Amino acid sequence: MSNLKWLLLILLILILLLISIVFTKIKVFIDFYHGKDDDQLTITLKAWGGLLTYKKEIPMIKVAEDDAAVVIKEKTKTGPSENTTHEQENSFNEKDLVNSLHDTKAILEHVLGLHTLVRKLMRKVKVKKLEWHTGVGIGDAASTAILCGAIWGLKGAIVGLISNYMRLTVHPVLTVTPNFQQFASQIQLKCIFQLRVGHAMWTGLKLVKYWKGGIPDFKTKPLSVLPSDNTNSV
Repeated sequence: MSNLKWLLLILLILILLLISIVFTKIKVFIDFYHGKDDDQLTITLKAWGGLLTYKKEIPMIKVAEDDAAVVIKEKTKTGPSENTTHEQENSFNEKDLVNSLHDTKAILEHVLGLHTLVRKLMRKVKVKKLEWHTGVGIGDAASTAILCGAIWGLKGAIVGLISNYMRLTVHPVLTVTPNFQQFASQIQLKCIFQLRVGHAMWTGLKLVKYWKGGIPDFKTKPLSVLPSDNTNSV
């Protein structure tokens, strides 16, 4: 086979691979549980029928006594059988919150029509499952009833926002269970979102296109590695 045929074959394979990636659907599974002092958050990403899997578990959240930082213990699993595991412990304090707000403001100032771009991307997201169960009690029957009514109103407003920004393809399952006898707080949230990789890639290209100015001086760790235009040249 000539070099030209090999080149055309490789080019064809690359094109088919790119097309398969663009049309790949990613499912995001979110499972959150809160009950008394037990907090558990699990986020799982799956593609190609589970052949590609990325799972992050956040099983414990506590407050450090020395600097009042929120300490999060994370466990990350990858692979179709989730056989590769990595554990790490991260902290989030008041300074990190201020830095996150700073970076969010910087991105909003540097991207023209960011809200429009994000809204268009969110309209491509399908909500395949939405279950939200809440158990609450504050020891007084009348106050508990009022609180349950407020929670019902909050859930209705949030579901309304989700249906406005995303494609809600299922009927949400919402419950609020009052406990009139004692203090109680329990939350169970299960969601499944689906998005094509191509839609996310297209939005990323649009972000680059409508970015104005240079790169700002980011404060958070993931973004601070980017070179800032505020550095002085010699």
